[in-house]
Amino acid sequence: MAGNSRKSGALRDPQSSFESCVCEEEGMRTALGRHVYGLAAVLFGVISLVWQDFGAPWQQIQVLGNVPHREILVYLASAVEIVGGLAMQWRRPARAGAVALGCLFLFFGLMWVPRIAKEPLVYDRWGNFFEQFSIVSGAMVAYAMVSSGGSERSARVARIGYVCFGICVISFTLEQLFYLSGTASFVPKWVPPGQMFWAIATTIAFALAAIALLTGVKALLASRLLTAMIVGFQLLVWLPAPFGNPHALISWAGNAQNLAITGASWIVMDYLSSGLRS
Repeated sequence: MAGNSRKSGALRDPQSSFESCVCEEEGMRTALGRHVYGLAAVLFGVISLVWQDFGAPWQQIQVLGNVPHREILVYLASAVEIVGGLAMQWRRPARAGAVALGCLFLFFGLMWVPRIAKEPLVYDRWGNFFEQFSIVSGAMVAYAMVSSGGSERSARVARIGYVCFGICVISFTLEQLFYLSGTASFVPKWVPPGQMFWAIATTIAFALAAIALLTGVKALLASRLLTAMIVGFQLLVWLPAPFGNPHALISWAGNAQNLAITGASWIVMDYLSSGLRS
């Protein structure tokens, strides 16, 4: 009997191993966004340490005035970004990493609220807030996806993060629309058919993605195309920036900012791919 039990166990092992490998592979596929997001946070932290400043202009605390020992706050934020970003690379600590990073980026987002109140008709202020909030939304969805048990609370957090990200995509649309010439200036001149063409095309793409995400119609396809487009921004606009102007903080911080939004968009794509939304 014992011998038969060992034999049957041995016979089941290959199937169990196969199923385990399949589960791990599927887990890796649905965690890519989390890894990208964490990498962006680490990049933000390293840049802040090297420059001894926040990732300007998106990360700023100007509304607090002349803060004494400002560099201590920079080091604290850098530590949260690096540790939180590293935590996002593994499932168990990813939940804590998502909370830490979400809170930090929410803080930077809230720092734009007084400037919105002071200049409500300047959309740049709104745009900067929603860029930070899109990263917060990604953290919310990531937190829910790594929470064990698939509880109703986790599903609610994921849903809220998903909807908030869709609202942020509306802001991306408006920001490009209101500053269309500025958007066009970011497009490399060598890319055909022209800078203004791509400024208009990407603005329309943002609008369509927002509609798809918020209505649920072709949402997965929209999330994939949206993520691919933001990756394109990374490769064509921000990645070459440090080579053109290595002494400007924005050249480096822009890479981290765009990569963080890429990670958030990718997390939303992973969320839809996993079927958790349904």
